[in-house]
Parts: sequence; C-alpha cells; structure tokens
Amino acid sequence: MNRSIMITVYSLVLILGWLVLIPADAMAKGIKLPFGLREYNIGLAPNFELEDIDGELFDLKSTRGSWVFLHFWASWCGPCREEMPTIQTLSETIDEDKLHFVLVNTAEDEDTIFKFLGVVAPNLTSMMDADGQVTEIWKPRGLPTTFLIDPEGQVRYQAVGGREWDQPIYRQFIQSLPGF
Repeated sequence: MNRSIMITVYSLVLILGWLVLIPADAMAKGIKLPFGLREYNIGLAPNFELEDIDGELFDLKSTRGSWVFLHFWASWCGPCREEMPTIQTLSETIDEDKLHFVLVNTAEDEDTIFKFLGVVAPNLTSMMDADGQVTEIWKPRGLPTTFLIDPEGQVRYQAVGGREWDQPIYRQFIQSLPGF
C-alpha cells in the first residue's frame, strides 16, 4: 500500500474515532462536556417518592420544568465525603428554580445522614432511601453517582465518581444546558 493511501486511511480512522468519542447530542449543541461527565440518554427518569431527613415526602415528578441534579451517595464513601462540600458550593451559586438538587442517601439511617451533612455540607438536605429500593431502580454504577435530568424529565447526563462541582467548568456546563 502506498504512503498516501496509508495516511488517508489512518486519518479517516482517527476522525471516525474522534466522532465516536464525542457525544453527538453535546457536539450538535456545541456543549463541551467536563471531565467525568457523559451523555446518558436513557429516557424518562424513573419516578420515586422518598422522605427527607426532616420527614417531608419528596416526589421526583414535582421537579418537572427544571433541571435536576440527582445525586446518590453514602457517608462511608470516601469520594462522597470529598465531593459533598463542592455540591453545597454549587447549590449556593445556582438558582434553585432552574436546578433542583436532589440527594439520595443509599440505605443509611437518619442519624448517620444528619451527622454527616452537619459536618460536611450543613446547608444540604438529603432523601433517605432506607431500604435501598430507589437505588436499586436507578442502578448507579458506584458511589457517588450523579444524574442530570432535563425539565421534561429525561435523563441526559451521568457522572460516576467524585467531581469538583464547584469548579468553573462544571458551573459553566450546567448554565449552558438548554432552557437554563
């Protein structure tokens, strides 16, 4: 095979590989995905109802019309401990009418959740998935896991593992979401 054909084939392979690695939806909208965030278009978000640590009932459907930051975590999870203060900082800089922060603790008791948040992120509240059923339905691939749900209730993005949500690249990404 001559050199120019090899270069052409190699170039096409690189271009096709690049196109496969960049999510089509984000690319079409000109949105740059921050590190660790991926498109995750799985359809309508499974609804759930859970009580928060104050005993108030929460229904995920009640957030329709706004973006949702759905975050699964546990107090024993090291990356969750590091990430939670950055979520609190992000929540303080984003209009809550545009982005609802819904934290779901996976199968820990109220006292554990309360003590953890009191030290690590005192301005956040969390839903209690005491029996783990909501976590089982959502199937996060690990903890922490965050899902971004659009105003129509469609799951759009996922982040597995801890992120520095208070960094400008994540804030800018969220603020660039359609309808934000």
